[in-house]
Amino acid sequence: MKRILIPTDFSDNAWNAIKYAIQLFQNDTCEFYLLNTYTPVIPSSRFMAPMIDGVRIEDTVRSASENGLLKTVERIKKEFDHPQHSFETISSFNLLVDEIKDLVNSYTIDLVVTGTKGASGLEEVFMGSNTVRIIKHVKKCPVLAIPKRFDFTTPTEIAFATDFNRFYTISELMPLIEMAQTFNAAIRVVHVQYEIKALTELQQFNLSMLRKYLNGVEHYIHTVSELNSISHTLELFSQELEIHLLAMLNYQHSYMEKMTREPIIKNTAFHTQIPLLVIPELGMEFSSKKTRKKHQVIPH
Repeated sequence: MKRILIPTDFSDNAWNAIKYAIQLFQNDTCEFYLLNTYTPVIPSSRFMAPMIDGVRIEDTVRSASENGLLKTVERIKKEFDHPQHSFETISSFNLLVDEIKDLVNSYTIDLVVTGTKGASGLEEVFMGSNTVRIIKHVKKCPVLAIPKRFDFTTPTEIAFATDFNRFYTISELMPLIEMAQTFNAAIRVVHVQYEIKALTELQQFNLSMLRKYLNGVEHYIHTVSELNSISHTLELFSQELEIHLLAMLNYQHSYMEKMTREPIIKNTAFHTQIPLLVIPELGMEFSSKKTRKKHQVIPH
């Protein structure tokens, strides 16, 4: 059974991520954990009341969170009929990324699915600050980021971006391989170069190992020249080959890290028009605190 965590703020963007996840795993037995975090404003002045009409502000916000989650589950069950899917709701007074890290650890989450909404008025900015923080700090399972307006398409064309400078283990590549096997998809390994030149011995070795791991999965190797930025280059590649899903491993000096560091002026064009699967490298330290009993998990 797959355990999938989906944070939601009840926006259209979050709902689209939920719809995508349910359709992507429609043939799998899944436990979905729907998470909403809230952080009520703490009165900073004696002129700001902690209560309104005798009701604590924190209680009001918590009630809105819990009711929003219940309505989301009702909407899911109304629009989708997948009896093999079960749902639990988690309403938590905590910061979003901290709560996700706790839940990934305590519930052995297999995948986090999130929307890619940018800051208000800045939707062109790379994915949105919350999504970037989740990708940077969730290090025990992959993160799948879904664009706001992306309609579900069976991922039969998957791109995997790499520079061949790092040796990948088979365990790190399994989320990618399993996705390809599930949907009988072709994997297009794309190598972005600032200038076209021959691979080093290290790169050639890593490429040969990658081919070995992908044996049995239809795959192709593509080398492309960098156009202005890595993010822009990958977006054009994805458009030209009609890619349905872009995958990357996240580690120091990886494409993913470089893209999140690119100046805004360079990566505004890349606002994740297709789903992005970010796989953490194994062995990264994960600082988990003992799970606090601050959230309520409600099965549905």
